[in-house]
Amino acid sequence: MKKLFIITLLLLVQSAYAQQRYYQIGDFQLENGQVLKDCKIGYRTFGKLNAGKSNAVLVPTWFTGTSQQKSFIANPSDIADSTKYFVIIVDALGNGVSSSPSNSVSQKDKLFPVVSIRDMVATQYKLVKEVLKINHLYAVTGISMGGMQSFQWMMSYPDFMDKVIPIIGSPKQSTYDKLYWNLQLNSIERGQYSAEAMKTINALHQLNLWTPSYREAHTNTEEYASYIKKIEDDALKLNAYDWATQLRAMINHDIFQGQKPEEAFAKVKAKVMIVVATQDHMVNPQAAIRFGKLLKAPIVELTGDCGHMATSCEGDKMRAHIKGFLD
Repeated sequence: MKKLFIITLLLLVQSAYAQQRYYQIGDFQLENGQVLKDCKIGYRTFGKLNAGKSNAVLVPTWFTGTSQQKSFIANPSDIADSTKYFVIIVDALGNGVSSSPSNSVSQKDKLFPVVSIRDMVATQYKLVKEVLKINHLYAVTGISMGGMQSFQWMMSYPDFMDKVIPIIGSPKQSTYDKLYWNLQLNSIERGQYSAEAMKTINALHQLNLWTPSYREAHTNTEEYASYIKKIEDDALKLNAYDWATQLRAMINHDIFQGQKPEEAFAKVKAKVMIVVATQDHMVNPQAAIRFGKLLKAPIVELTGDCGHMATSCEGDKMRAHIKGFLD
């Protein structure tokens, strides 16, 4: 009972420090030479940084996700337990919170430059170093596009953290991934970023988020009309320009940059654990598995029929492995 009271008190205290914050970078030069004007990065922090600044865990957001949506990861029962770690959840460029086509003043919508996963990571590094004054992270971990950013951290700043845990991400997009993400991007562009285009995009997204067997088991054909209506209604809340920005970043994602994986392997300094969903129809797991074997890293395989959503369906299994690795 006493322990429960202490945890509840800690959560109440941390909530006061978990408000949305921003780091105003100013004009930021992207890796392609373009300039992102008045760049800002959104973030939230949970828990307390220890005296040695050795317990910081950075968590990048997933595709279109926000730090608010990702806050659960700092719960005492979750991966980055904020009673142990100082958790930094960062809004990735293009998510509508950090600099994005939807919130830019001078580069709105189509005027917004092309950003990469490496650019996202570079802004996160600046946040940690320049604002939070942390010179070394204990760990970096993220889900989906957050997993892609985690892989990039290994290459961009190999000495900056002790551990990296990419979760259902990929070090490089497969042909299947590129086909799927380009199908979404082309549909948005050909549909002129319209609401009608986003209805199609959201249906495509839901199609690959789960496996066919999961959808067949959980939505009978008599429910289809209400099911597709909800998908299309939800699409009206999506911003096509933000969506396209992060799609382009994922499509071009490749940590190897012309190197062979064996060459990239030599640059990795952190201890690595990789989590994949073997039935993932959204982020193909094979590149992550192959790179994990090169690194001789533990690979946690989520094998159920939830596909890309395996982290929800098999969350207990995943959390047990990751907590053991972190602790």
